[in-house]
Amino acid sequence: MGRTQTWIIGAVVSVAVGALLALAGSDGSTQVGSVAVFAVCVAVAYTINWVVFVPSYLARTEVYFDLTGSITYLSVTALALLLSDGLDTRAWLAAAMVAVWALRLGSFLFRRIRKDGKDGRFDKMKHDFWQFLMTWTIQGLWVSLTLAAALAIITSTERQDLGAVGIVGLIVWAVGFTLEVAADTQKSAFKADPANAGRFISTGLWSWSRHPNYFGEIMLWTGMAILAIPVLSGWRWVMLISPLFVFVLLTRISGIPLLEKRAQKRWGDEPDFQAYTNSTSVLVPLPPGRP
Repeated sequence: MGRTQTWIIGAVVSVAVGALLALAGSDGSTQVGSVAVFAVCVAVAYTINWVVFVPSYLARTEVYFDLTGSITYLSVTALALLLSDGLDTRAWLAAAMVAVWALRLGSFLFRRIRKDGKDGRFDKMKHDFWQFLMTWTIQGLWVSLTLAAALAIITSTERQDLGAVGIVGLIVWAVGFTLEVAADTQKSAFKADPANAGRFISTGLWSWSRHPNYFGEIMLWTGMAILAIPVLSGWRWVMLISPLFVFVLLTRISGIPLLEKRAQKRWGDEPDFQAYTNSTSVLVPLPPGRP
């Protein structure tokens, strides 16, 4: 099978998975006309990314990729709020949590790529139409899967008091968000110091985990899923795939594996880096010396 066929199949599979997610999420969803609001939101997530793909491919640029992801989160969430009925505290909290996260991470990533000028992951793929299209299509799926629990809350026809489970979800989300922000802030400050040029960070939260920001990311979406539990029923239980998807994506596909490979290539022969990797947890923050 040629590469082009692989990219096309990847895009088709991404759309198919999104369609199945939309079908499951439509069970118990508010309707607009005869269409479930949940399904409309998934369709919009893909459409936004396909629209921005066109000028991005023509300009052979990835500059707006991460920003588009954040805009998609915000747009889809706003659409869900606009089209859903009987919004309650849980729904408004879920929307606010998504908005705070998307605005913070989107602005952070956009500033970073504007400063660096490019994202090395796209060096080859932005020149290949089908591979680049597949990447934007996968981002539509990524947004849909990650938002699944939040969309289930907002579009639900069943409303429940926040309750103890909801409070637990909020606390887990807040802790995860705080960890992610703190880790990103510490790394940005480290890289901004000329004395650290070409070095790896091993201080602060990064002395407890090699990827504390990713741990925070997984934790915050787990909190969102916990918040959703009281309003899930039928096929909507599938929406708990949200934190599982984030975990698999970051630990098995595009997050930790790529960064670990890049770090090994850059610093793998250095004794300090070897000592750091041997004594520091890959993901879960643990006291130094207990990987």
